[in-house]
Amino acid sequence: MRIKVCGLTNANQVRQLNELGIEFAGFNFYKRSPRYVHKTMPSTTIKKIRSKINKVGIFVDEDPDELLQTVDDCGLYLVQLHGNESPRYCERISNYISVIKVFRLSDDDNVEWKIKDYYDAADMFMFDTETTSFGGSGKKFNWQILKDIDVKKPFFLAGGISPDDAEELKKFSLQPVAKDLFAIDINSKFEVMPGVKDINQIKDFRRQLSEPFIPNLFDHD
Repeated sequence: MRIKVCGLTNANQVRQLNELGIEFAGFNFYKRSPRYVHKTMPSTTIKKIRSKINKVGIFVDEDPDELLQTVDDCGLYLVQLHGNESPRYCERISNYISVIKVFRLSDDDNVEWKIKDYYDAADMFMFDTETTSFGGSGKKFNWQILKDIDVKKPFFLAGGISPDDAEELKKFSLQPVAKDLFAIDINSKFEVMPGVKDINQIKDFRRQLSEPFIPNLFDHD
């Protein structure tokens, strides 16, 4: 499974993740976030990061012109829209750069209804946990609400994923909905403090995900 590590604030950690083969590095440009990247990394530093890892910018209801300027200043490859951005907003941004639209879910949400207007406006989706904050809450939603959905769009699975979830993720990957599962998004559960990741923990998690899934014969879910 591909992995995106979100909320990075240190260029050296990005390089370490690249060496591990992590596919996506997330930089948070939301000023109210404890992982706001410009507290520690100016745009010039982010732009100088040149590696196989894909640089993703996280934005929340940002002015579109400011967002596109940040894309250029930092050399971003994708943007993740984590707020209440409309389909028209997403479409405008996607004309310039690939867009991941985030949908924050609670257990009684009608997921198909929430995503229906964004198929032509975004390149990929992300499913995260409904909280009062934006990202890095450490809270998990019930993945089973996705079970019977045909997303028909590559999606990231996020929301409080922890080092202990590798086996459950491999189990989830066997469900029909997972034909569109593009990547796993990890953040706060792999930190020693906000924005500072436990690289060894991420390395071990990646190793676990790469191992074959062995079903529990007593598990009838």
